Order: sequence, then C-alpha cells, then structure tokens
Amino acid sequence: MPRLDGILADTTPLRVSPPFRRLWWGLGISNLGSQLTVVAVGLQVYALTGSTLAVGVLGIFALVPLVALGLYGGALVDAYDRRKVALLASWALWVVTGLLALQAWLDVGSVGVLYGLVALQSAAFAINNPARSAIIPRLVEPRLLPAANALQTISWSIALTVGPLLGAFLVALWGYGIAYSIDVVLFAAALWAVWRLPSIPPVPTDAPAGDVSEPASTPGHAGPDGVAVAVDDAPRRKVVGISSVVDGLRYLATRPNVRTTFLVDLAAMILAFPRVLLPAVGVLFIGGGETTTGVLSAAFAVGAVLAGVFSGALSRVRWQGLVIAWAITAWGLSIAAFGAVLLLVGSTNPPQVLVGGLVAACVALALAGASDAVSAVFRQTILQTATPDDMRGRLQGVFIVVVAGGPRLGEVVLGAQASWFGEAWAAVAGGLACIVVVWLILRAQPRFLRYDALHPEP
Repeated sequence: MPRLDGILADTTPLRVSPPFRRLWWGLGISNLGSQLTVVAVGLQVYALTGSTLAVGVLGIFALVPLVALGLYGGALVDAYDRRKVALLASWALWVVTGLLALQAWLDVGSVGVLYGLVALQSAAFAINNPARSAIIPRLVEPRLLPAANALQTISWSIALTVGPLLGAFLVALWGYGIAYSIDVVLFAAALWAVWRLPSIPPVPTDAPAGDVSEPASTPGHAGPDGVAVAVDDAPRRKVVGISSVVDGLRYLATRPNVRTTFLVDLAAMILAFPRVLLPAVGVLFIGGGETTTGVLSAAFAVGAVLAGVFSGALSRVRWQGLVIAWAITAWGLSIAAFGAVLLLVGSTNPPQVLVGGLVAACVALALAGASDAVSAVFRQTILQTATPDDMRGRLQGVFIVVVAGGPRLGEVVLGAQASWFGEAWAAVAGGLACIVVVWLILRAQPRFLRYDALHPEP
C-alpha cells in the first residue's frame, strides 16, 4: 500500500525507539485525563459564577506562574537530568489533581480555591512540559522529528477529542468529583512512562552556539534502548539562576526564525483562541449546555486528529515557514467562520439544540484544529532542529510559555470582548485580527517564509 503509506502518519519513531513509544502511550493516556480536568474546571467556574469573564480569569491564574516558572523550568532542564526534572514535576501535577478532586468531593464551592489550584497546576506544568519536550530529540533521530511531532499531535488531539466529550458527560451525570478523580487515575500512565526513561543528563557545552547537537552525535555512549547519554566525565551545568535564563533569552534574540515561530503563534492564540466562548455558546446560542460545550471542544480536536492521521506528507515538506504562515491564516479564517455561525443562529437561549448551527460550528472548529495541528508540527520541528541541545530546555521553556500562556491570555482577551460585544463578534473580530497581525509579523521577517528544512537556520 505505497500510496497510503505516503499519506498516513509515519509511525517509524514508535517502531525504532522503545522509550519514545512508552512516552507516547503514557502521555497520551494522561493527556486524556488532563482534558477532563480542563473542561470540569471551566464548567465549575461557570456554574458558580454564570460569567464568561470569570472563566477567562482562569487564564490569568494559569498564565502568571507559567511565565514566572516556564523560563526557569527550561533552565533546570538544561542543567539537570531531564528524566529527574520531568518525574518530580509530574508528581507535583498528580498531587494538585488530587486536590482538585478533593475540593469537588467536599463541595467547597469556592472560585478562589479553583483559581489557586489552577495556578499551582500551571506552575508544575511550566517545568514538566519543557522537560518532556526536550527529551524527544534525545530519543529519535533528527530526520524523524517531524514524524515524531506529528504522532505527538495525534495523541494530544485524540485526548482533546475524547476528553471534553467525556468530561462534559461525567460532569452532567455524576458531578465534578468523578471527572477530577478519573484524571488522578489516568495520570499514573505519565508517571510510569517518565519513570521508565533512562537517565538523560546534559550534554557537554563545548559545541559552537549555532550547531545542532543530536543523539547520533552526542559525545558519550548509547544508554538503555539506544538513547544517547553523556559520559560520566562530561561537563555538566549545575548553577541555575537568572543568568542562565537570560542566556537563553539572549540566544533567542539572535535566532530570528525560531523567534518568529513564537510570535505568530502568540498572535493566533491571544487574538483568536475560542475556548472561553464555548460554555456560553452551549447555553445562549446553540443550546445543550455542558454537552454542547464538550461537542464543540471535541470538534476542534477532531480536525487536529485528522491532520495528524493524514500527516505522511508533512515529513517531506521543505519550506516549513511558508506552511506555518498559511496554516495560521487558515486558523484565523476558521475562527471568523465560527463567529459568523453564531451571528446567524443568534443569542436566543434555545430550549433545545439547534442541530444545523451545531454542525456548522463543529465544521469551522474542526478546520481550525487541523490548521493549528499543522502549524504546531512545524513550529516544534524548527525549534528542535535549529537549536543546540544545551539550549533546548530554555527555548522549550519559552515555547511552553507561548503555547500554553498564549491561549490563557487569549481566554482573557476574548472573555473581555465577549462581555463587551458578545461571543459571536468576539470570534469574528479575533479571527480577522489574527490574520492581519500574522502577516504584519511576516512582512517584518520575510526570511521566515524561506525557511528551508534541508538547511535549517535558526
């Protein structure tokens, strides 16, 4: 089946790297549980307050620790064994998830408690995610990174598809405690996967700043499962402070292509990330309440899953910057189309689900999800291939601040706009503003559109 092999996702990284395979399965299962919590928290805040803006304020409490610890977490990843950093941060996330379940079972009913726990969760995530992401280039060859990132996208998107539906269903039938408790159980898969990783200490820092340090060329010997590890006498950076973070930011300042991947994603997420609108859409526009919120969230992820499943051609894309530009443009158009659907159905608080409006909204969000998935694959690939190993942790820290912090800030922006102009116009304006701002950024950095995967230049 050569034609299908060229279209469907390349599973080579799963076959050739047992540690990557375990990590992929473990994170995929735990991500499903995490999405239960994301949906449950938003629904719980909305149930307590009846305010879209209050749901958006969740973004502030997640964003502040994410920014504060994301960059420092990346510095920790560059200085210490990445497996140990990821394992400790994973334990912290598991404990916070348990506390979310406890407050639900005790029926605390406090928005302040929810805000505080989301802040703690974000702080642990800010350290955990850069560690996991910086581990991937040490588990697979450089040529397999686009395929590995596409597989990660599939796993994450499946969680985004099933998680919101299951989360909304569990909340509607049995309450918030069940949703949080299932997340506690499923998170054990991530702990197992990280625990099974071999030691992944820092590599020597004597390579030129612009060189890419990859597993095949890492000084040392092959560890368990063929993972490249540093030899015992390799120099290791143990002093982690503000100067280490500043070094990473200075390095980023000299790498325009990597920097542009962050800027265009920030434009897309801050101006046009629609998640904060969905609880109100389920009540005021389409009907169906929590169930509709889950369906709309899942539609976004379905598009990303389909993009990942049929991602075989992505591993052969050469002009990756150009593809990112058009993928984000498609994202903005899709979000604007979602807003147009809401304008057409109107804010009528329907007593039952408007099936036509739900289908049209799902199609728009699925297209947005597919566009974002393609963009994410190449933004991550550019970062991994154009950055030396001793800087990957810090730049992954910046990456997670952008990828996770951008949507959180976007929730505040669109939440405020929805309170001023309504949810429909917030989506339309956000999608169109995203397109304008992205192309202004690319006009200032035209070199990004000529980024060549065969000759990666940071």
